Amino acid sequence: MQALLDAIAAMATVPRDAQRLFHGRGGLFPGCEHLALDAYPPVLLLTSFEPLADAALEAVGQALAARWRDIAPEGEALNWVYQCRGAQAETRLMAGAVPEPHVVTEAGTRYLVHLLRGQNHGLFLDMAAGRSWVRDHVKPGAKVLNLFAYTCAFSAVALQAGAAEVVNVDMASGALAIGRTNHELNGVKAGAKFLAHDIFNSWGKLTRGGPYDLVICDPPSFQKGSFVATKDYARLARRLPALLAPGGQALLCLNAPELGVGFLREVVAENAPALEWVGRVANPAVFADVSEDRGLKVLAYRAPAA
Repeated sequence: MQALLDAIAAMATVPRDAQRLFHGRGGLFPGCEHLALDAYPPVLLLTSFEPLADAALEAVGQALAARWRDIAPEGEALNWVYQCRGAQAETRLMAGAVPEPHVVTEAGTRYLVHLLRGQNHGLFLDMAAGRSWVRDHVKPGAKVLNLFAYTCAFSAVALQAGAAEVVNVDMASGALAIGRTNHELNGVKAGAKFLAHDIFNSWGKLTRGGPYDLVICDPPSFQKGSFVATKDYARLARRLPALLAPGGQALLCLNAPELGVGFLREVVAENAPALEWVGRVANPAVFADVSEDRGLKVLAYRAPAA
């Protein structure tokens, strides 16, 4: 885990925005493929996809404490959490405390997160470039459809950027409740709608609510009973032309290492051939991967103009 310790030693400042600090999962640091270090200020989160021995955790704690003494303002405590995912899942507060409520910022937008329960913390850091793309491409007065909205981060950004209306759709009412809080945190409650629906049973309602200037699709890659990318992305793509306004844009996301860019492009070409390929949104540099096909895929498309 030397690469992780080196990354900690190289931290120049105390992180103030939510961000990934070390991405072993990309395979660029042999022996660290199971490790990730994130900042959800004022807390650092160490995630491991296999159990870590007490000696390894002590080494990380010592490295963090030593660096904190050098870069933190006087009196600013080190707070860090360890989470192990997998068969021996656990979450442990290692030092300091986690605020409640815990609100972080990213590029000026505020989000409610929760590190001590569950494995999804309320904000996916690898999607930072996708949110930036939405901020840059939403036009004033736009109508946006946010599918698989989770905690509605895309929606908050779109409304901040000038969208007039965002319809957030997700089966998980609890996630949408956090989404409502995110809108309140950013003062953009007006224009936001929240539908706790199964998307595949709601096409009629969603189509009648359109057309949309931007449709965002960020589904889970595999969630039994909700979405399985290998069969359901085609069903999703077939609906896009009826949802999009002339010249409208679609942002299609897929986080499945086993399915590359070619899979998603072929799905769109076969099921929504009228959509024009615009390009791939580059992932944040810290999420670099040994293979671009393994990393998060965020693809932009455009509907034909009238």
